[in-house]
Amino acid sequence: MTKNLTVLVFLTFSFSVFSQDSTRVSSLEEVVFTANKYPKKQSETGKVLTIVNRDQLERSGGKTVAEILNNVSGTTIVGANSNAGTNMTANIRGGSAGNVLVLINGIPVNDPSVNDNYFDLNFISTDQVERIEILKGGQSTLYGSDAVTGVINIITRKSGPAGKHLDLSAAAGSYGTFKANAGFRQTSSLSQLSLAYGVTSSNGFSSAYDSTGKNNYEKDGFVEHNVTGSWQVTLAEKLKANVFGQYSWYKTDIDATAFVDDRDYTVKTDNTSAGAGLGYDLGDGSVQFNYRYNNVSRLYLNDSADRAPDYLRVEYKGQTHYLELYGNKRWEHVELLAGVDYRHHGMSSDLLSVSAFGPYTSQIPDSLAKMSHFSSFASVILKANKIFNIELGGRLNHHSRYGNNFSYTLNPSAMINDKVKVFVNIYSAFKAPTLFELFDPTFGNLELDPEESFNIEAGAQYFVSSQFNVRGLYFYRDTKDAIEFIYTDPANFISQYQNISSSKAKGVELEAEYRNEKWNVSANYTHIHGRLTSKFDNTGFPIGKDTTINSLFRTPEDVFNLTGGVWVGKRLYAGTTLRIAGDRLEPVYAGAPVVLNNYYTVDVYGEYRIKENFRVFADFRNITDQDYFETLGYNTRGFNFMGGVRVGL
Repeated sequence: MTKNLTVLVFLTFSFSVFSQDSTRVSSLEEVVFTANKYPKKQSETGKVLTIVNRDQLERSGGKTVAEILNNVSGTTIVGANSNAGTNMTANIRGGSAGNVLVLINGIPVNDPSVNDNYFDLNFISTDQVERIEILKGGQSTLYGSDAVTGVINIITRKSGPAGKHLDLSAAAGSYGTFKANAGFRQTSSLSQLSLAYGVTSSNGFSSAYDSTGKNNYEKDGFVEHNVTGSWQVTLAEKLKANVFGQYSWYKTDIDATAFVDDRDYTVKTDNTSAGAGLGYDLGDGSVQFNYRYNNVSRLYLNDSADRAPDYLRVEYKGQTHYLELYGNKRWEHVELLAGVDYRHHGMSSDLLSVSAFGPYTSQIPDSLAKMSHFSSFASVILKANKIFNIELGGRLNHHSRYGNNFSYTLNPSAMINDKVKVFVNIYSAFKAPTLFELFDPTFGNLELDPEESFNIEAGAQYFVSSQFNVRGLYFYRDTKDAIEFIYTDPANFISQYQNISSSKAKGVELEAEYRNEKWNVSANYTHIHGRLTSKFDNTGFPIGKDTTINSLFRTPEDVFNLTGGVWVGKRLYAGTTLRIAGDRLEPVYAGAPVVLNNYYTVDVYGEYRIKENFRVFADFRNITDQDYFETLGYNTRGFNFMGGVRVGL
């Protein structure tokens, strides 16, 4: 990957040629929400934040949210390039699944029925997203459990300018894929309404990889429907209320396991989320109350008639109630944020398996698998002058099972000559044990403590002009009491989740971005080095002494992304994306990990604006038809394309 770094340095030097004046708003002045839970200019925070705006989303053609996030520095979405409906997990800076907290409009969402508590990105349609803010580093002070390596805040489409607006889009492409979306938005002096419906279907391809090429594996199809809506109304001059909701349902075919086809295995998943908020404007601050209910249900069904006289039916359900109340206040040299939040998680599972060994059942009742967190948090930003500021913060968390823990934040930064921002961010973060790890009747452990980590990042961002900036940083993470699945009684193959490991990760991120009215070019390079120390091998068997192994499973140590595009006249846009991913390790049960070879993909995108609000587009992906694994034994997409139309009325 040394060549990739050389390419990035060359590009960074080349981009400076384009540093001319522009009417475009400087990145310094861009307002973000996620860094502090209230609006802040980029120049006013030393946190590491990446923004995917609406323009970038619209230039992403038929891509999913996962595919778009996969090109963000330090971020890997395992499964983003696999068959539609693949279970995808977000990974930032080498953290394991569940170490990234997903927010929708600033409010946490997750699925407590899955082992790691992560949120399924299949539920989100790109057409219904306004922008995405990716905040890296340990963010537990602001956002609590799971915000260990970063936060992904998905902000849905807003109502827009005054009046009524209709957004329509449709696209079709490879693997018999079809997508359509219809959105209605209305804005008046007192209210804002936004509604959207989307559908996606695909014949797909075999999820399992046929190593012989002769077994005629079947195609695994996918169909999804999703509906989102929000309504904000002004109750008084400074008081606003909003209600919101989302429903997503999808069905996908899956295969038996890696390399093994199955013609009768399906998964049905639905997600219902709804809530309300109330905000009061203080002029130099605000008070905000939010509530969200999230419910996820997953049904796995396999009669395996084509393979063996087996039957499997597993249903998982998870529910979360989230409430928060916080306020912020600004003075000339001080900004204060303080609040409380409450989370209640519940889950259940019901398994029935019938095979040659006879019937087997297993349940986790919802009356047992419950837990709650109550937290209070605060942060203060001290601004000595226009150059230097420092943020100090802390969160005290009380958990219904393990008791109390504390996380903190220390973020000094300085803006020099309105050009160079330097920062040092020191965080602690934690991940509470999941309901499955606590309450599973076979493997659960009610004595688990939270995983706790120490995080540090330091770097600088140089704003060459309003169009061009570069950023470089170093990060380090040290996690204690990591929860691992190990054999507590190897002789009888008895296993359990326990706090037994420590893990460390470190690396660098380099980024460069240039944008004007005609051109846009961005490049990033990430190097990650991760190690896990344990008295157990990678299969969970004890080895009697501390051993250190590579812990970056399915995460490349080196990644380079390059994206660029140009407007040819006022109507035609053309762009391309290059991604190079280095070698990865694939865990193998009861065996040594396998090295997955490096790969690259090249995508080409084009759109033509027939009118200002009427455009057609074509998106060609993996144009060199690279063959590679994201997960060993499962196919990824070869050369494929999507073409479609977008209309705004």
